[in-house]
Amino acid sequence: IENHGINTNLMVKVKHFIDNYYEENLMDNFYESEITKALDNKEFAANTDWETSFFISHRPDSNMDRFPDFSDELRETMNKYIDELVSVAEKLSELMCENLGLDHGFIKESFFGTKGPSIGTKVAKYPECSNPEVVRGLREHSDAGGIILLLQDDQVPGLEFFKDDKWFKIPPSKNNTIFVNIGDQVEVLSNGRYKSIVHRVMAGKSGSRLSIATFYNPAGDAVISPASKLLYPADYCFKDYLKLYSSTKFLEKGPRFETMKNVGNAHLGFE
Repeated sequence: IENHGINTNLMVKVKHFIDNYYEENLMDNFYESEITKALDNKEFAANTDWETSFFISHRPDSNMDRFPDFSDELRETMNKYIDELVSVAEKLSELMCENLGLDHGFIKESFFGTKGPSIGTKVAKYPECSNPEVVRGLREHSDAGGIILLLQDDQVPGLEFFKDDKWFKIPPSKNNTIFVNIGDQVEVLSNGRYKSIVHRVMAGKSGSRLSIATFYNPAGDAVISPASKLLYPADYCFKDYLKLYSSTKFLEKGPRFETMKNVGNAHLGFE
């Protein structure tokens, strides 16, 4: 998405500070790590991710204090960025609910738990790789959580999505666009209307790729279930369906299904 309303200067500052943090604190250690020494071992490399990363928790509790080498300016910039990003995530959740015919707050309320949604950011760099044929930047997976908002590199590619039995290359994000991904919990809540997508990051020789992925996730104690409105009716007798069908045959089937949900519940003694 382009017209997300996030201050573009703020986004540029976030990427600048993270790049500097990587170069000053992480880059040398990565190239001296066992991962880089093991590239010649293809079996090991196939089960390894060519990335250096860390995770920042924002809400409901922050772990910023665990990063004593974060500058005050980096902390302040990141906090402002997250405040704006959460607003975007909540707006997207409302639009998804509208598209599904649900109350606008359904996803947010489902994620809330006792303390509110869990917000965190995975910061990753995928360094230049001398032998990208034998290792992935990040192996194939779907995301566990909810709505993922990705601020990624504007120069170096690598992200790929799997759809219709093919891998599609996602180009670098120009003009500070935000790339949106859907996690497993939204697939569950939407009863499969929205799908979490399998994706990966390819290692490459042409530069280090930056990824700043912020997760708008359910609280740890949030109870996740498909929206009842999106479920088909169950546990009813066919004769009851035929009785309703006889008077609604030439009407929309959606209301008929909704009526049969109540018939099924009554049959099971829930009403």
